[in-house]
Amino acid sequence: MKKDFYEILGVSKSASEAEIKKAYRKKAIEFHPDKNPDNPAAEEQFKLAAEAYEVLSDPQKKAKYDQYGHQAFDGAGGFGGGHGGMNMDDIFSQFGDIFGGGFGGFGGGGGGARRAKGSNMRIKVKLTLEEIANGVEKKVKVKRKVQAPGVSYKTCSTCNGQGQVMRVTNTILGRMQSASTCPSCGGSGQILDKKPNNADAQGMILEDETVSIKIPAGVVDGMQLKVSGKGNDAPGNSIPGDLIVAIEELEHEFLKREGENLHYDLYISFAEAVLGVSKDIEAVNGKVRIKLEEGIQSGKILRLKGKGIPSINGYGSGDLLVHVNVWTPKTLNKEQKQFFENALNDDNFTPHPEKSDKSFFEKVKDMFS
Repeated sequence: MKKDFYEILGVSKSASEAEIKKAYRKKAIEFHPDKNPDNPAAEEQFKLAAEAYEVLSDPQKKAKYDQYGHQAFDGAGGFGGGHGGMNMDDIFSQFGDIFGGGFGGFGGGGGGARRAKGSNMRIKVKLTLEEIANGVEKKVKVKRKVQAPGVSYKTCSTCNGQGQVMRVTNTILGRMQSASTCPSCGGSGQILDKKPNNADAQGMILEDETVSIKIPAGVVDGMQLKVSGKGNDAPGNSIPGDLIVAIEELEHEFLKREGENLHYDLYISFAEAVLGVSKDIEAVNGKVRIKLEEGIQSGKILRLKGKGIPSINGYGSGDLLVHVNVWTPKTLNKEQKQFFENALNDDNFTPHPEKSDKSFFEKVKDMFS
């Protein structure tokens, strides 16, 4: 079971952005590989702190994490706001500025080159309610920037392959050293040496690739998943960006979604309401047969437990709420009209609501309780 991100950084859920950044910097310096060479436990703590910071430092990711926990990002196939798929190159390329120039890249006591990371790509995937309820694997075709066959790069002379340049400034506190991305190579530590004719100015070409995306059950409209390493490449000795997958929920013909619950409007005739009837109800996993008792009232809500959408956190499923509506005919023939005229004086047709019959507002309250 994954450890809570707030616990990893040692902050509370109400911590400010500055407090989260400060806590991460403290953990990153404590477990930095330059200070803990050949220490797998420290390296693991270093990665965990970076994973936690990646989510908690982003307001949107933080809000989703607070609501859904790790399941908001995790999924089979390498999803998740970085956790589970981050490596040292990811961390230094994204959060290197956190260290304030005090450390270099991983694996060289400050002398190792940082690898540039390619840009992320974003796509939108449309899902039916049935796909959301059951989880689905989607195959999508994307155009990625990749290094052209035959391209070659050489060490950048500006940064000597480090990917960043150091600058020393004099302040009232003394000489301060800071690092910034190399303007010549963009952080890759390499520049173009040999460019094929079909490549762009950075030695890249566009290539079609089919990517398989495993989407867990219970996702919500607007949620973003991440497929690591399926974004664009960058020049030189780089790591690919990520493919960001935005979920779009398609409207269902009969069912309306409300969180993990589903709503279904069932219309029955006056005769069916009086005599009782069995009906087939549309659900996300096929039809469900329900029995309506004699004398059922319009507005009654029947709750089918567990027939809704699974929780993305794995805490069971929501319910299917069937709203019973008695359909009143707008026109009657002579015999039908005579029947109901006679019923006007029949006490059996006079409304006698019982105390157990809840009002409309009570029914609405029950739906949200």
